Amino acid sequence: MSDALDLSATELRAAYGAGALSPVEVTEAVLARVEALEPVLHALYAYDPAGARLAAEASETRWLAGEPLGPIDGIPLTLKENIATKGTPVPLGTGATELTPAKADAPVAARVRESGGVLLGKTTMPDYGMLTSGLSSFHETARNPWDTARTPGGSSAGAASAAAAGYGPLHVGTDIGGSIRLPGGWCGLVGLKPSFGRVPVDPPFLGRVAGPMTRTVADTALLMDVLARPDSRDHLSLPSAEFAWHDLEIDITGKRVALHLDAGLGLDVDPEIRAAIVDAARRFEAAGAIVEPLDPFLTREMLEGLDKFWRVRAWSDISALPEERRARVLPYIAEWAEGGATISGLDTYRGFAQIDAMTVATLRATEQFDFVLSPTCPVPAPPAEWASPTNDPGRPFEHIGFTVPYNMSGQPAMSINAGYTKENQPIGLQIAARRFDDLGLLRVAALFERLRAAQHEFPTIA
Repeated sequence: MSDALDLSATELRAAYGAGALSPVEVTEAVLARVEALEPVLHALYAYDPAGARLAAEASETRWLAGEPLGPIDGIPLTLKENIATKGTPVPLGTGATELTPAKADAPVAARVRESGGVLLGKTTMPDYGMLTSGLSSFHETARNPWDTARTPGGSSAGAASAAAAGYGPLHVGTDIGGSIRLPGGWCGLVGLKPSFGRVPVDPPFLGRVAGPMTRTVADTALLMDVLARPDSRDHLSLPSAEFAWHDLEIDITGKRVALHLDAGLGLDVDPEIRAAIVDAARRFEAAGAIVEPLDPFLTREMLEGLDKFWRVRAWSDISALPEERRARVLPYIAEWAEGGATISGLDTYRGFAQIDAMTVATLRATEQFDFVLSPTCPVPAPPAEWASPTNDPGRPFEHIGFTVPYNMSGQPAMSINAGYTKENQPIGLQIAARRFDDLGLLRVAALFERLRAAQHEFPTIA
């Protein structure tokens, strides 16, 4: 069963259909891996092996009868902690939250259950999802399987760690500034931020999405077939639409592809990362794409305005807590949020207005291109104990210059592995597409899987 642990979801589904493997066998193998690695990685919350076994047994019965519930029936998976599952508290990564069991499954949780997915548990995240790290005042610090001294990224920290470690092939994270793509890039994964509204969420919020974190584009497509189904609880969701999610062929000839190597602010792009992104562009060019440079379009005023608005939003929530609970918030987050206490209403509005400015700038800069290539993050994964690549609450977002614009513009964007540093750390290539072209994005990413250099095996931990 050791080989089955590293099969993709699409391969497992084929094996179930052929009777070559059973959901019970695969789930037991995954649970054994979790038991071996979790004491080091700290990727899971509300781990439920008994529930997973029951779900796997029910799935096996359906497969034997030739009646699987849906595309992911019997596939082991995890959901990020902030995606509600009925009966499980949602701490939002912080010790300040009252642990009240959720009354209902969130849309994503409902869809994976309806499709027969085997839920292993939830995955850990930092306080309020506001760090590119696994640091948390509630969970143990999540670690990166490629190097356990480093962070997996965040805020979908445990999800990335679990995916890279092989805790099943399917994982779901959330993303409001890069929280799927950044950890996806640092853990060598395919991390998709779908178009805003493509995957219903509850509660919805400006820029926030849920999306797959997997090892292959085909698995991301398989999971999107489930997650993108409608749910009336998200009043900001897009109209229901049918997509041929599994049709991943594309002819890149003549497509206009932008190469974006300078975000215009923030941390400088590491030379090894820059070289990997340029190499990816050259591979697309050799395949027939028209590759052109894209100048910086994000400004310091935009990013600082967003920072102000997010600080005020965070302070609004944290300041309302009783003093005893407020004291439990991670000190880095508390210090950052307290900066919102003295921001005036006028400056808060001006900060909020910069979101629209960022949206317009992103759409105008990219509208002439079919796809945009950039680093996912300008630097490799920092130490696990750091809250962010700067580790400075006064400069918290210096690393999101390539990712956050697409949250605000609503465009689909994903991270996919483009190579490795000399220290064998994955390098994320971000690919963004036009608004609503989620399928086109998946297709060009699938093409890159064929174009890129041979991949290293995912790590195993002694």
